[in-house]
Amino acid sequence: YDKVKMSFREYCDRHTGPQNIKTFGNETFYMFGDNDYEEWSDFLLEYSPPPYNLPGHSPALSFGVAGAGSGVPFHTHGPGFAETIYGRKRWFLTAPDVQPEFHPNKTTLQWLLEDYDRVKEDVELFECTIRPGEAIYFPHGWWHATLNIDTSVFISTF
Repeated sequence: YDKVKMSFREYCDRHTGPQNIKTFGNETFYMFGDNDYEEWSDFLLEYSPPPYNLPGHSPALSFGVAGAGSGVPFHTHGPGFAETIYGRKRWFLTAPDVQPEFHPNKTTLQWLLEDYDRVKEDVELFECTIRPGEAIYFPHGWWHATLNIDTSVFISTF
């Protein structure tokens, strides 16, 4: 996925509307991660992370804003917490040794509409929806995908 430099206003005006079902994953824009900590320092200083810690990790914050129907396809990485500030975010998770079937250029919305029923029959899929003020912990190595049900603001601690 390519990164595109644009102002926050331009991103909100052009990319926070509902996800087009026909747009491939590699053609969508999703603001999350790679935050300029100096530019966003006032915002990040206002945030109080969940009262938990990740053993052996110095916390790094990453926040995002995204439109309804957008999300991140299945992937895996180290442990973290994710919290929804505004809107709702649906999570799909599988254990580290259970890689779910997905195509990397399908959006999570396309996966949900086209593949979800079949995948749910093939693997043990854990699901939840987090709402404003709620957080989820995802352990190291767990496969996870997200789908923003509404326009959402969210922040993660890695």
